[in-house]
Formats: sequence, C-alpha cells, structure tokens
Amino acid sequence: MGDVRAEDGYALWMRYLPLEPALAADYRTHLGEVLAPDRTPTQRVAREELERGLSGLLGSAPRGHAAAATGPALVLGTPQSSTSIAPLREELASLGDEGYLLRRTRMGGRQVLLVAARRDIGVLHGVFHLLRLLQTGASLDALELRESPRLRLRVLNHWDNLDGHVERGYAGRSLWDWQTLPEWRDPRYTDYARANASLGINGTVLNNVNASAQSLAPDYLDKAATLADMFRPYGIRVYLSARFSAPIELGGLKTADPLDPAVQRWWRDKADEIYARIPDFGGLLVKANSEGQPGPQDYGRSHADGANLLADALAPHGGVVMWRAFVYAHDVPADRATQAYSEFAGLDGAFRPNVNLQVKNGPLDFQPREPFHPLFGAMPRTPLMMEVQITKEYLGFATHLVYLGPLYEEVLRSDTHARGEGSTVAQVLAGMAGVANIGTDRTWSGSHFDQANWYAFGRLAWNPRQSARDIAADWAAMTFSPDPDVVQPIVAMMMASREAAVNYMTPLGLHHLMARGHHYGPGPWVDGGPRADWTSVYYHRADRNGIGFDRTARGSNAVAQYAPAVAARHGDLAQVPEPLLLWFHHVPWEHRMASGQTLWDELVGRYSQGVRQVQAMQATWATLAPVERGSAPLRGKVDAQRHAQVAAYLRIQRREAQWWRDASVAYFQSVSGRPLPAGEAAPPHPLAWYQALQFPSAPGDGR
Repeated sequence: MGDVRAEDGYALWMRYLPLEPALAADYRTHLGEVLAPDRTPTQRVAREELERGLSGLLGSAPRGHAAAATGPALVLGTPQSSTSIAPLREELASLGDEGYLLRRTRMGGRQVLLVAARRDIGVLHGVFHLLRLLQTGASLDALELRESPRLRLRVLNHWDNLDGHVERGYAGRSLWDWQTLPEWRDPRYTDYARANASLGINGTVLNNVNASAQSLAPDYLDKAATLADMFRPYGIRVYLSARFSAPIELGGLKTADPLDPAVQRWWRDKADEIYARIPDFGGLLVKANSEGQPGPQDYGRSHADGANLLADALAPHGGVVMWRAFVYAHDVPADRATQAYSEFAGLDGAFRPNVNLQVKNGPLDFQPREPFHPLFGAMPRTPLMMEVQITKEYLGFATHLVYLGPLYEEVLRSDTHARGEGSTVAQVLAGMAGVANIGTDRTWSGSHFDQANWYAFGRLAWNPRQSARDIAADWAAMTFSPDPDVVQPIVAMMMASREAAVNYMTPLGLHHLMARGHHYGPGPWVDGGPRADWTSVYYHRADRNGIGFDRTARGSNAVAQYAPAVAARHGDLAQVPEPLLLWFHHVPWEHRMASGQTLWDELVGRYSQGVRQVQAMQATWATLAPVERGSAPLRGKVDAQRHAQVAAYLRIQRREAQWWRDASVAYFQSVSGRPLPAGEAAPPHPLAWYQALQFPSAPGDGR
C-alpha cells in the first residue's frame, strides 16, 4: 500500500486520496469522458464535487461538456438537462425529487455510466454515491442502483447558542460565527453543506432548542438567510428553534397564549418576514413546557394548541413545525419515563398535518441503552420524527470511542407491535433528527471516530433499513483506508464499542447514573436537589434487597404504555431481555441470570467486562500503527497523526472506564452489602474518595 500521510481529519469521509494504480486504471475505462451540465447552482456543485473526487482518486478530471461519439462516458443529469436522460423521465419520476439512478448501460453504441435523477439535487446525491463506490473499491461492471430516501425529513439539530457556546457540545465553539455574518461567508460553511449532502441530510436547525427569542429578530434572520443561501445548492434547508414566548419578548405583547388573535397575527407576520428572506425556509423547532421553557400550558392550553398556532402561520409557505415531546411535568411524577406518553398520546390526530412530533429514541434521555419510546406505537395519526443524539452527552463525550450506529439500528428495528408483529419503529417515522456533534474543532466532531456517528446518522436517516455494520465498513474505508486489513479490525472495534460503554457505565438496563449536571463520570450516589428525577437513586432504586426500577403493573406500570405483546414480554421477569432487566424490574441481588450467576455477580462482571473491551480496542488499534522502514517515509495502516490522537483518546477511555467500574462497584457494594465475586479486584479507593471528586469545568454543560 502507499505511503500514509499526516491528516487532521478535516476532510471527513471525503478525502479522495489516490487509489491503487490498477484499480484507478480500471475505473478510468468505465468512466471515460464526463458529460455534466452546469447551468444551475446545484448542477455546478455536482460537477465540482465530481471533478474534485475524480481528480483525487484517479488523477484525472472531467474533460469538458462535449464528447466524441465513441468511447465510454459518464453522464450526469435530469430529463430537463440531458437529452441522454430524457427517455428515462417516467422511470425517474418514481424516485421522487431527491432520488437517483446509477446505471451502466450502452447508449448510441458506447458504454455509458448514468447518474440520473428527476431533479438536480438527486444528481448531486448520486454523484456522492458514485464517489463512495470508488473510494471503497466497489465493482462498476454491472452497476444498477436505484435510491430514494425512505424518510422525508433528515435534519441535524444544533444546540448552539448565539454567544458561540454549544450545549452538550464537545468539539469546540459553534460553527456559526454570528458576529461576522452576514458579511463573511466562511468557506467552512460550504464544507459543512458538502458533508451533509454526501449523506442525504436535507435540513439543519441552526440554534439551540433552549432558544433565545433573538434568533427570530430581523438582524439574526439576515444572518440565517446567508447560511440558507450557501446551503441551498446542496439541498439543505435552514430551520430555526423558536422560543414560544417570542411575541412577548420581541413583539411587546402581554401574552403568548396560542388562542389569542394578536398572538396568532404576530406569528403570521413573523412567518411572512422569515420567508421574505429565506423562501425555502424549512420551519420551526420548538421545545415547550420542558425544563423551564415557556409553552402553551402556561395558558392552560395543550401542546396541540401551541403547535397548531405555529403550523397555521407556516402552512401558506410550505413550512413545518417540529414539536419536541421531551417534557417535564411541574410536579415530579412517580415515573419520569411516563411523562411524554401521558401528555401526548391523547393528542393523536389533534395536530395540523404540517406538525411533526419529535420524539426521543427512548422514554428518558439519550441513555446508553433504553427501550424504544412508547409513543412510536401510540400515535398512528400524527407524523413522528425520531430524535437521537449524535453528540455523546451520556456516552463519554468526544473522547470515548462509541459508535452509535448499533444504537440507532437497535431502536429502528424494534417491534412496536402496534399493528401486529413486524411493526417496527422505522415504519412509523416521517423523519429523523440528530443532535449534532459538530463544532470548530478541525475534526469537526472532537475526535476522529466521532465523525462516524454523524455519518451513520445521515445514512440511516436516508434508509433506516441499512446495516450499521455495513455503514461502519464504508466509513472506515473512506476515512482511513479501503484495505481490508484496515477496515476489518476498525469495524470490529466500532461494532463492539457501544456495548462496551453500556457495560462499564449502565449494564443490564441501569440508567441515568451519571454525575449531576455536566454528566461527566459516574454518580450512582447522586441524591437530593430540586427534583428527585434529576438524581441517580431515583432511577436505580438500589437497596439491601435488590436493584432496578419496577415499571410493571406492581410498580409505575410504565410497561402498559406499550402494545400488549411488548408489555407482556417486558413486564415478565422470566421473559424480559436481560439488557433491559433493570429498566423494567426491581430484582433481588440473588436472582439467577441466564449465565447461572446471581444478579450481583453478573452486574460486577459486566462492569469489568466493559473495561476489558476497551483494552481490546486499544490492542486492536495498536496493530494499525504506522512503522518506519529504514529511510522510507512512514508506512503502514493509519497515518501517525491520527493514530496518535486515537491512541491517546483510547487511553483516556480506558482510564475512565476503570473509574466507572470502580466507583460503581464501590457504591453498589455499599448498598448491597455483598462480597465481590471471586477474581474481581476491589476498587482501589474507598467510596468516599469517588464521591468527593469534582469537575466544575466539564465541557458542554447547559449553563
């Protein structure tokens, strides 16, 4: 293999490095001359991306607009922009506005590879797919691919504040420099759009769901319009988070009551103002009556009243409302995990057609593992979006290697049984929203491997039926090397990493054991404070007799929010899957697990297993280090710069996994009063030592 080059990660999965000479020569025989229109902005960026990719991968660029009548050709276009593609008009119509066709065929006596679509944006998506095939060394001999997105809305949520701070962000400051917008159009904004378009992501919410009303003020709308202009050729619409009380704070009204005519008029006028600047504005995202945010319940109105107020204002312009179902009741309930269902399930069918209810993947809050959210099986008359976290607030931030593809896949494939067996979460979705992990860090995401979570989100939002393993293989090949000796061990690391984190953080269905506020490190002892449901002891309920939250009919009965088949399985101690055991049941320490061990022994063993799994990742990564061969340049599997940073982060993860194991075992042993299983090392410090640790400057806090 060729020399490995130092890289800082900025290029993401679009590195376009030279392929092996034989493979590059083979691809040139398939591609030949490039015929690509460039009359519209999207046509131009598609052509430019193809030129960038082919120049890097093959050492040759497109050669003009015309072609000889013989020899192979690569033809891009739509029925409107290419006479070669016009006969495919009816076939392409079935792919929708964003879909595309990749086909190797003969036309006019010559070999042709088509990148064809109904609209220009589909051609751009097809170009990125073709470049992915080239980067990963795929065969083009019998190429025949038809692709169109399964979900309509595929959106990143940026929790970015106007002062540049990113809530739950671990990759530096906000990408948006509001101070220099709209005059300065940072080229990085274009690279951001390219990366999203390469995955089929078609929307971005620019600001935090804990929104400032100023985001809707005229000067900030001008700034957002500049970003919208830059993103438009890439098929990406801009959205904004709206503060429900904006009519008071910006409009001088005395109320934000959604049934008040003056409030309704203010929102209609604001929508007109936005669309005058951003004609393709996507719509508004709203967090209401949750964690202190204002909302319609402040006026005795329902969530549907609040969402419909905004939906009516946006509807004439084609905009949508994404209304979050993440809510906190004013009073602490018996079970925090039941609140969203309790507030929203009864409103099914009450929302306007352009309202999308944005529901977190699980009923609590982005935990390492949760069951799927019960609302996915309970609202058949309401468009639902699944909200997942790409940034890893509860999963080690940017320094822990945790590939989230398996987590997303696990939820998407979960069977709600809402319409009988086989009714998966993926089948009920109108879209997916991902809380972004993007910032000013040169890696974009704070670490090289965290790029994979952005990548996996985009790929699964386009098609939720894809395999997380296959997506990991594509990402590894494009990000590091297509060499199977590189791809296979990296994919093995990635696919094991989420389960490792579950083991050393929250095994067997435990949840919300993180330290208070910043969520950095273990805090199973956290108690007290303003709300019981902001503490760890509220969720694990460990005592001398056992551990776990009883959500069966004997306890909070949260299990009844699921379809009867799911409720019966999860509510039965003999049937519940062990990964969710302590989510649904309070279980005696002496309960016998499938392994034959007691629950206590299994729990301690899982914590230790998580540490060993991180050690295994370290060992695998060490085999990919570059080596010096005499006076030759560094050669090997992964370049030295990125290898060194990943190795350092794995050392951090190994240390913190051990910390999680030791602190958690020390605490739960103090509660259970049980001896450690044979062969298990005692924590090196007493429990009080772990409890005394303080981290006032942990990154990404909500402030």
